[in-house]
Amino acid sequence: MAKKFIDIMDTTFRDGFQSVFGARVLMDDFLPAVSAARMAGINHFEFGGGARFQSLYFYLNEDAFTMMDKFREAAGPGANLQTLARGINTVTLDTGSREIIDLHAKMFKKHSTTTIRNFDALNDVNNLRYSAKRIKKHDLKHEVVVTMMDLPPGCTGAHDVAFYEKTLRDILDTGIPYDSVCFKDASGTSSPQKVYEAIKMAKRLLSEGTHVRLHTHETAGVSVACYLAALEAGVDGIDLAAAPVSGGTSQPDILTLLHAVKGKDYDLGGLEIDKILQYEEVLRDCLKDYFFPPEATQVLPLIPFSPMPGGALTANTQMMRDNNILNKFPEVIKAMREVVELGGYGTSVTPVSQFYFQQAFNNVMFGKWKKIADGYGRMVLGYFGKTPVKPNEEIIKIASEQLNLPVTTEDPVDIADKDITKTVLYVRHQLEEAGIEDTDENIFIVAACKEKGLAFLKGEAKVNVRKNSNASTLSETKKTPVPQAVKSSVGSYTVVVNGEKYDVQVIEGEGSAIDVSKITKVVSAGESSDLAKEEPKEEAKNSGDEVDANAFKVKAELPGSVSKVFVQEGESVKEGQILFLLEAMKMETEISAPKGGVIVKVFVSQGQAVEGGGVLCAIG
Repeated sequence: MAKKFIDIMDTTFRDGFQSVFGARVLMDDFLPAVSAARMAGINHFEFGGGARFQSLYFYLNEDAFTMMDKFREAAGPGANLQTLARGINTVTLDTGSREIIDLHAKMFKKHSTTTIRNFDALNDVNNLRYSAKRIKKHDLKHEVVVTMMDLPPGCTGAHDVAFYEKTLRDILDTGIPYDSVCFKDASGTSSPQKVYEAIKMAKRLLSEGTHVRLHTHETAGVSVACYLAALEAGVDGIDLAAAPVSGGTSQPDILTLLHAVKGKDYDLGGLEIDKILQYEEVLRDCLKDYFFPPEATQVLPLIPFSPMPGGALTANTQMMRDNNILNKFPEVIKAMREVVELGGYGTSVTPVSQFYFQQAFNNVMFGKWKKIADGYGRMVLGYFGKTPVKPNEEIIKIASEQLNLPVTTEDPVDIADKDITKTVLYVRHQLEEAGIEDTDENIFIVAACKEKGLAFLKGEAKVNVRKNSNASTLSETKKTPVPQAVKSSVGSYTVVVNGEKYDVQVIEGEGSAIDVSKITKVVSAGESSDLAKEEPKEEAKNSGDEVDANAFKVKAELPGSVSKVFVQEGESVKEGQILFLLEAMKMETEISAPKGGVIVKVFVSQGQAVEGGGVLCAIG
C-alpha cells in the first residue's frame, strides 16, 4: 500500500526568520537559499505576512512587496506561496477598517501570494468573517485557523478539545469560506494527546477530503511528539523549517521529521534526505554572518507555564537588546503567567502574545498593574473582540480607569471604520503632504506601518540587523546621503581590561569625536551566556547638567526611542500636557509634564535612542 502523502510547508523564510532573528533578515542574503529549496523539491513555502511585513520597513529598509515578488521568481511560478494574516488585524497589531482589510488581500494577491493562513488570536469567529470573504474575493486560497495553546496549571475554561470543537463548529455555522483548516500552536505548548484528540475531532467534523494541518514550535520541547500524534490522527500537512533556523523557537527540522517517520506509512512531501542536506548547506552559508540569539536555539521548559510564541520570543529579546534591558527577560517571562490567567485566555499568538508580553514587561518595570499596556487593556475591555473567558473584573476596572475607556461589545471592525485615521482617505492625505505617490502599495504600507512606513517611503528608514562581526548591530540609513563634511568609518577592536577581553566597535570620523557604539564581552567556550547574566552595554547618560540647577528635569521612565516631540524650547506647558512619545517593545509611552512652566531645554530629537533615566527636557 502506498504511503500517505503529507504536504510539507517550509516555514524557514517567514516563521523561521521571525522565530530566530526577530524577522530581521535581508532579502539579498537569503534568496539563493530559496532557489536551493526549490531544487530540493520543496514547493510550498511560507514567505511573508506576520511580522515579516512590518519588520522589513521597521528594521531592514526593504519593501515587503518587492521581497515577495523576488521570492516568487526564485521559487518558481507553480509554488504555493503562503502568508500569515491576523484576521481583522491583517499584518499589524491593531484592528483594521474594512477598507484596509480588503486592501491587504488585494495587495497580497497582486504580489505573488497563493494562500493566506488567517487566524484570530481570541478564537472569536466573528473576527474571521470579513477577512475571509475578502481573501476569497481576490481569488486567494483561504486557510482558516483554530489557535491553540495549553493554559497555565490550574486554569480551566478554554483551550481544551471541547473549546476547539466549539470554535470549529462556529466557523462552519457562520459559513466562512475556506480551502483548508489549520490548528496553530504558536507557543508549542499543547500536549501531544490534546493534539491527537483535536485532529481526530476535526477529521470527524469536517467533510471528507478537507485538508487539515498542524503548526507548532519546538519552544517547549514537544513539537516532534505533537507532529507524530497529529500524523496518527490523520493530519494532511505539517510545517517544518530548515537548519540553521529550525528547532528551538522555530519549527522542527525537515531532516528530524524525515528521521522520525522512518518505518511509518507517511511520505513527507516526497522529500529526500540528500537533497535537503544540500539545501541546508546553502542556507547555512547564506546566514553565516548573522548573529543567532542563544535563546532562539534552546528549548525553554518554562514556556508551558508562561506561554510565549517562538515567533514573538526573539522579536522581543531583540528589542530588549536594542534597549539594553535583556537582563529583565527572565522576570518578564515569569510575569506572563499571571497576565495570561487574568486576561481572558486569548491564545498566546500575535497580537495577543505581544499584549501579554507588553503587560508583563510593564508589571516588571513599573510595578504590578501600575501601567496598563494599551493593547492588553483594550483587549480585556473588548476592543479586539470577545475573549474565550471573561477577564478578571479587577483588571477590567483598572484598564478602564487607566485608559479612560468603557467596556464594549461593539464589533471591532465597526469601531475601526469610525476611526478617521484608519481610512484610505486619511492615508492619501498623509502621502500627499509628504509628496509621495498614492499607489495602493504605498497606502497599505502607511496604513500598516504608520510613521515608520512614511519614513521608509521618504528614504529615511534605517537598517538594524545583527550580524556576527563582534555580534554588533549593523545600523545604517539607506538612500540618505551622509553630509560631505563628515567622513566616517567603523572599526572593530579587541581590548583587554583587568584580564577580561572585550570586542569594541567604534565609529571614527573627521570633524567628530570617536563614538564607541558597541562593547561586547568576549565569552569563552566554557563560559555561561545565560540571558539573566547578560549585562546591558554602557552608554553615555544625558545628565542635563547644562541647565539651571533649579530647572525640573523630565526623564525617560524606561529605555526606548523618541517617536514624537510635541514641545520646543521657550514654549509654555501645563501640568499633565504630553511632551514626548517614547517607543519601546512596540509600545508608545506618553511622557507628560509633571508641572507647569516653560521648556528651557529639549535634549532629544525624534528617532533618538534614550536610556532609562535619561533627561528629555527641562522645565523652568
